[in-house]
Amino acid sequence: MTGRLGCAPCQKTYPITGGVPRLVAGSVSPASTETAGRFGAQWKTFDHMSTYQEQWLRKWLDPIGPDDFTGKVILEAGCGKGRHTLVASDWGAAEIVALDLSESVDVAFFHARERKNVHVVQGDILCPPVRRVFDLAFSVGVLHHLPDPRAGFDKLRGRVKPGGKIAVWVYGHENNEWIVRYVNPFRNRITARMNPELLYWLSLPPSAALAMTLVLYRNERVAKLLPYRDYLRQLATVPLREVHNIVFDQLVTPIAFYMRQDEVRSWFSGQGLGCVTLSWHNKNSWRASALVTE
Repeated sequence: MTGRLGCAPCQKTYPITGGVPRLVAGSVSPASTETAGRFGAQWKTFDHMSTYQEQWLRKWLDPIGPDDFTGKVILEAGCGKGRHTLVASDWGAAEIVALDLSESVDVAFFHARERKNVHVVQGDILCPPVRRVFDLAFSVGVLHHLPDPRAGFDKLRGRVKPGGKIAVWVYGHENNEWIVRYVNPFRNRITARMNPELLYWLSLPPSAALAMTLVLYRNERVAKLLPYRDYLRQLATVPLREVHNIVFDQLVTPIAFYMRQDEVRSWFSGQGLGCVTLSWHNKNSWRASALVTE
């Protein structure tokens, strides 16, 4: 729970506090530090766990599934509060390194503290404190919040050994142009600069209004006539607290890139990757995976 880890080659030591190794090596950009701080506040507030997270993770990673986790060594890049960490643990992973730069690692450790195959580590995806030993690296909803999403992907790919796999899910630009045009400027100038506690309360009324609107999406015939049908029908099944979390998530971060299909495809187009899959999820985001061949 408490101690220090030493690195002989670089002659540095890193603290272990609260059961979490704090392996933040080198300099972290101010943008990454600010983003981590605000997401840390988010996951300390919205620390609930839900059974539907497994179903959502399956869809975010498809065609990667439980069989790709069973008995494997896994790297989760951006674990947040540990909601996907627990799913990966239940899928039978041999070992999971759940990495996050923010203080959400304390929440993740709290949730996963009884799991012997889970190792929560505080560290930077852009400078991951791990070697190339993983059978699978996955990142859900994180790379688009980095100052350089492509660099984050390349770092993950470099930690997967040949024969292993990499899987990511990111916001899509297609069908989200209105967010890029109207929500992003509002977030950048106003909400991303707010105190997170104040933003929590200010984001509650629109979250409640959205939750009431989502009732319409429960009717399949009505939903066919409404925008964002695939995505909002999914949200129509969750409680207000989850809707509030999603609205808060959209407003709290100072960095959010919405990735075009060709940009995500370019990540997977280099040598050393095979069996590439890229698909449009819920018509508002991209999921992609590949086999690391060299």
